[in-house]
Amino acid sequence: MKKLLGLATLLLSFASHAAFVHPLDFDGSEAQKTEVIDYIKDRVYQDYCDSGLDMCQPTTLRMMEKQNLSAFKALTTAKNRAVLDNVIATYCDSALDMCTYANLDMMYRQNVKASNETLSW
Repeated sequence: MKKLLGLATLLLSFASHAAFVHPLDFDGSEAQKTEVIDYIKDRVYQDYCDSGLDMCQPTTLRMMEKQNLSAFKALTTAKNRAVLDNVIATYCDSALDMCTYANLDMMYRQNVKASNETLSW
């Protein structure tokens, strides 16, 4: 019985996390806006309160939430989907677990810049 209760609790904790919304698939609906906000709030809380950082202060949380929302909005206008998809695969779909919109935006911009550069003397 305890195992069953533990499994149910684990499944509910997974179910309570908001889903990642791909910025280029964002349709602007109120439902998706809510999903993005919930994902950002959950992720920031996880990173700053549930990790070893011990930086769980309202000021830090609100600042990081705002930064991630701004990054999400910037990513909705990304021009190179292949680069963005690669960044998402690297930072969200791997063991790195660095799937914040702020991180994705930074790495997207750096990858676009690097893809237009060549090595020269």
